[in-house]
Amino acid sequence: MSVCAKKHPDPDRASSRRKQVLAAAECCFSRSGFHGASMAEISKTAGMSAGHIYNYFDSKDDIIAAFVQQNMEHVSAIMRDLEQQDDPLQAVLDGIENHVREALDPCIWKLPLEIHAEASRNPKIALLVQQADQCSRAQFIALLKKGREKRGLAVDDALLKGRNDVLVAFFHGLHLRALHHPSLDQNAVVAALRLALEPLLFG
Repeated sequence: MSVCAKKHPDPDRASSRRKQVLAAAECCFSRSGFHGASMAEISKTAGMSAGHIYNYFDSKDDIIAAFVQQNMEHVSAIMRDLEQQDDPLQAVLDGIENHVREALDPCIWKLPLEIHAEASRNPKIALLVQQADQCSRAQFIALLKKGREKRGLAVDDALLKGRNDVLVAFFHGLHLRALHHPSLDQNAVVAALRLALEPLLFG
């Protein structure tokens, strides 16, 4: 499965059309679920024919693959920004509030949950999610190592990998928490997560 755009004479127009389809698909998947949303529904929401959509995506699986790629690029951009900071670990801690509020926003967390659910039963999507996680994991472990070396802290592989997995699990869990407890106190969550992350980052 490829997440790359098909070749078109006008790359800028093709990119704009792909974004148009993805915006429509995100709306439809969040509303109806991956299997509940038809290509006809997506095409209607996008304001183009179903046949036109197939010029950019072969299937709904390809659309989900594009979302996975999009998220991986978003995470990579965050990592690159953190790498430029004088104290990457402190920068991670300072950014907790923004990341928590983003993770708890229903306009944002519905699509990741739908992708996780599809990955649990669709081997192709599972592989894409795992490959994207591998890339993001490598970036964050390198960041964690760099930040801890600056502070003279332990940087053995097992420690770095374990702490990375726990840190990621915290943020993945926020999506489910928002679903189960939509009225949770976000300020309290930010404060508690900050306390939990300090020993993982600096201990």
